[in-house]
Amino acid sequence: MNPLRTLPELLGWLDSIGFDIGETRISLYRALVVLFVAICVIVLGKAATMLARRSFRRMQRLDRAQQLLGEKLASIAIWLSLALMAIDYLGISLSALTVFSGAFGLAIGFGLQKTFGNLISGIILLMDRSIKPGDVIAVGGTTPPTFGQVNRIGIRAVSVITRDQIEFIIPNELLMTSHVENWSYTNRDVRVKVPVGVAYGTDIDLAEQLMLQAARESVRVKTDPEPVVWLSAFGESSIDFEVLLWIDDPEAGLGNVRSEVLKRVWHLFRDHGVEIPFPQRDLHIKEWPALPPREAPQS
Repeated sequence: MNPLRTLPELLGWLDSIGFDIGETRISLYRALVVLFVAICVIVLGKAATMLARRSFRRMQRLDRAQQLLGEKLASIAIWLSLALMAIDYLGISLSALTVFSGAFGLAIGFGLQKTFGNLISGIILLMDRSIKPGDVIAVGGTTPPTFGQVNRIGIRAVSVITRDQIEFIIPNELLMTSHVENWSYTNRDVRVKVPVGVAYGTDIDLAEQLMLQAARESVRVKTDPEPVVWLSAFGESSIDFEVLLWIDDPEAGLGNVRSEVLKRVWHLFRDHGVEIPFPQRDLHIKEWPALPPREAPQS
C-alpha cells in the first residue's frame, strides 16, 4: 500500500469530522493544524528570544539597562511577528478579529489596565536608566520602606532583594509614581553617620582622635574621602559627636558598619579612660516642708 495515496484520504477523513459555522469549517484536521502552528510559534518564539538575549548580552558597549531594554523590545517584536505570521498561515481574516480586538481593548481599559501600565512603566524605567540591576534603592511607596538591591527588572515588576535575603516583587508602576532613593545612581559612594557621645569634662581632642582611629580601622570604610568627626551638639548629659565615613558597597548593609565602628570606639575609649555618659540628674531641695507637731503621749 502506497502511504502517499493514503495521506490525502487520511486528511480528508480528519476534515470530515467536524461541522460548519457559516462559511467557517471547524474540524479535527483544522484543530490539529492550529495546534501544530501554535507549538511552532511557541518553540520558535522561545528560541528567537533566547538568541536575542544572548546577542544583547554580548554587546559590551551597552550597559545592563540598555541590554535589558533591547531584550524586552526584541522579545515583543518577535512574538508579535510570529503571531501575525501564524494568523496569515492559518488564513484567518484580520477583519474577523474586529470584534475580538474591540473586546481586547475593553479588557485593557478595565481588567488589564494595571498590567498594561506596568508594561509601559518597565520600558520607561529601562529607557531612562533611572534604575538598573545591581542598584541599591529604597522605595518609599511601601510600608515599611523597602531597602535592597535590584536583582531583576521584568515586564511587570522589579525584583528587590533585602539584606535579610527577602525578595520583594514591586510593580513597575509603583516605582514610577512613588518616591525612590537610588543610592548608586551616579556613583556607589554612600556617607554613613555614626553618633557618639562623651561625658562632660572629656578631652574632646583625644576623643576625636580615637573616633577617627576607630573609623579608619574598619575594613569597609574608604580612605578617600577620609572619615571626619563633627561636634554636633551639647546635650543634656553628653557632648554629642558624629563620625562621618564613606563606603562604596551599600548593598552589604549600613548597620554592620555602624556596629563595627561603635565597638571599636568602645574599646578605645575604655583603654584611654574616656567616659561614655549616661543620663544623670541633680536634685536641689530649697526647703523641707514643716512637719506637724507630735502629740504628747497620754499617761
